[in-house]
Amino acid sequence: MKVKKFGGTSVGSAERIRNVGKLISGCKKDIVVLSAMSGTTNSLLEISSAIKDGDRLRVSGLIDSLRQKYTLTIDELYKTEEYKEEATKAIDEIFNELKDISEKPSSPKTEKEIVSKGEMMSTRLMQLHLQEEGFKPALLPALDFMKIDRHGEPVEDFIRSEASKALAGHPEADLYITQGFICRNEQGEIDNLQRGGSDYTASLLGALLNAEEIEIWTDIDGMHNNDPRFVEDTRPVHNLHFEEAAELAYFGAKILHPTCILPARQHNVPVRLLNTMDPAAEGTLIENNLERSSIKAVAAKDNITAIKIKSGRMLLAYGFLKKVFEIFEKYETSIDMITTSEVGVSLTIDNEKNLPRIEEELSRLGTVTVDRDMVIICVVGDLEWTNKGFEAAALEALRNVPVRMISYGGSNYNISFLIRKEDKTKALRLLSYHLF
Repeated sequence: MKVKKFGGTSVGSAERIRNVGKLISGCKKDIVVLSAMSGTTNSLLEISSAIKDGDRLRVSGLIDSLRQKYTLTIDELYKTEEYKEEATKAIDEIFNELKDISEKPSSPKTEKEIVSKGEMMSTRLMQLHLQEEGFKPALLPALDFMKIDRHGEPVEDFIRSEASKALAGHPEADLYITQGFICRNEQGEIDNLQRGGSDYTASLLGALLNAEEIEIWTDIDGMHNNDPRFVEDTRPVHNLHFEEAAELAYFGAKILHPTCILPARQHNVPVRLLNTMDPAAEGTLIENNLERSSIKAVAAKDNITAIKIKSGRMLLAYGFLKKVFEIFEKYETSIDMITTSEVGVSLTIDNEKNLPRIEEELSRLGTVTVDRDMVIICVVGDLEWTNKGFEAAALEALRNVPVRMISYGGSNYNISFLIRKEDKTKALRLLSYHLF
């Protein structure tokens, strides 16, 4: 059994729903995780915002507009009047629920209920489409088995037990369809998985049900060895270790959320990234096998702020770094890179929400300098220190690019460089040219 996840663009129109239907129709007993149709979640959030503002006229207009989109999709997707009527009835039920929710006072709870409707609609449309094509798909409501605790973490024993029961309850099914992203919280209310969304749902199910493989289908053929938006002639990386994939995702590879594959890594279930627009493409396989002594890819993380604290009190003193870290902990601000010298420490953050207060408290420890509009460029692969020459090759590639900070040795899979925003494209292209 495999778990296959398809994102919003993959099911973003009647034509694409049919394409996904062809990809999954021959997959016996696989679990298919679907996101909402592209654009739907944004529309639902807009509806929720209008409810919060008390703008009933706008709420009604937004709901009608979204309903019209689904009317057109249904008319194009189904071949027979029977299935068009059944799909219309199913979607009408969901929109009636949406209208009922819109008449209640706005709250974070109602917003999550509203947003959940997108995945419910896409999965119902897919189920009916496959039935019309002669298959026997079972629709398994994710709200029956996806659960998080009070900390927002998945309740793994519950998910494993209830998902197994749900599968066993449909022995006649060709395959199983469920919603990504949505779940219930400790109070039994509709909630969501937040990080990684539908990818996280697929990773959890694949890991906890001991799947053969988890497939993440998007509109690009795997992780590339550089950012194709800025660098020409990039190519997919065929194999990545889980750690390498996590580094690339954290430092800018948008195809994957950095934490969503954690369950798969922990349970040693391979993850394959595939392209719905080019199903024959090999894609990227992520697993625990490491290709030794190789540089795999380059990625960039934008909107970085560098902070330098310089103090004579740091010289030969202990406890200084502890005080620095306690300030960032106090304001719940994570640190990406850090370098130190005898009298100073430089570090980076990607969230300036509490920067004024952080800067004020750091100034009591020494002189504080802040540089904004910076970018972290990371080179990822098997970069263990015993592998000679990799750091030299990366530095040689950037010899004409001003580098503010370098981080090497904290991970066996990553060398990071902090540069100015205006040097980003040049740096990415130079690294591609010299390393690949």
